[in-house]
Amino acid sequence: MRPAPSPVAVTGLGLLTPAGEGAEAAWRAVLAGRCLAARDPVLTGLPVDFSCRVPLDDKELDRRVGRKSWRMGRPAKFAVLAAREAVHDAGLTPADWDSTRVAVVIGCGMGGLEEVEAQHLRLEQHGAHQVSALAIPKIIPNLAAGEVAIDLDARGISLAPATACASGATAIATARDLLSTGLCDIAVAGGTEAAVSRLATAGFWRMGALSERTHAPAEASRPFAADRDGFVMAEGAGVLVLERAADAAARGARPRSLLTGCGSSTDAHHPTAPPEGATGAEAALHAALAEAGISPYDVDHVNAHGTSTPLNDTTEAALISRVLPHRPSITAPKGVLGHTLGAAGAIEAALTVLTIQHRRIPPIANLQAPAPEFDLDCVTKQPRTQDIHAALSHSFGFGGHNVVLTLQRP
Repeated sequence: MRPAPSPVAVTGLGLLTPAGEGAEAAWRAVLAGRCLAARDPVLTGLPVDFSCRVPLDDKELDRRVGRKSWRMGRPAKFAVLAAREAVHDAGLTPADWDSTRVAVVIGCGMGGLEEVEAQHLRLEQHGAHQVSALAIPKIIPNLAAGEVAIDLDARGISLAPATACASGATAIATARDLLSTGLCDIAVAGGTEAAVSRLATAGFWRMGALSERTHAPAEASRPFAADRDGFVMAEGAGVLVLERAADAAARGARPRSLLTGCGSSTDAHHPTAPPEGATGAEAALHAALAEAGISPYDVDHVNAHGTSTPLNDTTEAALISRVLPHRPSITAPKGVLGHTLGAAGAIEAALTVLTIQHRRIPPIANLQAPAPEFDLDCVTKQPRTQDIHAALSHSFGFGGHNVVLTLQRP
């Protein structure tokens, strides 16, 4: 086992979610506990025709991003806005930092699928000369990290992890490692996704992963409920600014939270299904606790992956009950925001930071009580006030990727 790294401070947060622009908008929405799913004109005619969209139309999104938005795909635009907010929140300005010591790590699970569909249609209907010269930069998933680095003049290491629904959490864990090994002094890390397309929605539906509550979209996402039937497609971005705790203190920055442990593992079992017993996820959880130097009984709260799918919630509930039998409080933001795929791990890490900071746990949307077979202390109906010293944020992705983050009060 490698030595436990020094604590890393979370000094800034930036969020762009179906609740709107900014961390404050996302926080208000999850506290309200109401699912934001609604009919989506792009999905008209599909068996599932609703999603959780970022409420900015293309014109407004471009205005927010600025003059370089014309060359960016939607995931990159989301990431740029979230990163700007996070850096501002951290009290940093690119003009004042050593750009060669600033790393950017932005995960993205699927890239610009809407652009894939649009450009393929152009190709088939009008020929190769009508395909945009910007098609590839708008599609490939690493351009979110690239555009954030350009926007912030960050010239250190730049990476773009793609671990499906764990991508944002993988990015945060990777950034922590870069800081701990001295390869950067500031890390801008998180995840982005804009994959609410007809192709992706049809694909997830064919897998049986999506809720089919077309008669009541706002009731569709219901993590840990007995009658859950799948997740809701969503989009967004979450970015954290990470610094070594000593460096943050030296410049007078007060951390929002400390990232004290990161555990990662791979199931090596199946492309989409977890193994019985969630052995890989359990290994990641224990690794995150070990790095933080705490025991399972020190965990006060869990921000669950909580996708609202029958298999995931059953597996995760069993994992929590087995490893954390003292029944820490549980929340699951996908009930409100839908499943933002590659952005989810970063968005939920940011919400965990806010939960610790404000001592309030958001309720799980559409949940009156967990399924009878789940021995979980799920927060329902109203926010709960709780003093939280240590919390876990779970992220599990197709391909067997497991990431657990330990976040603690400074």
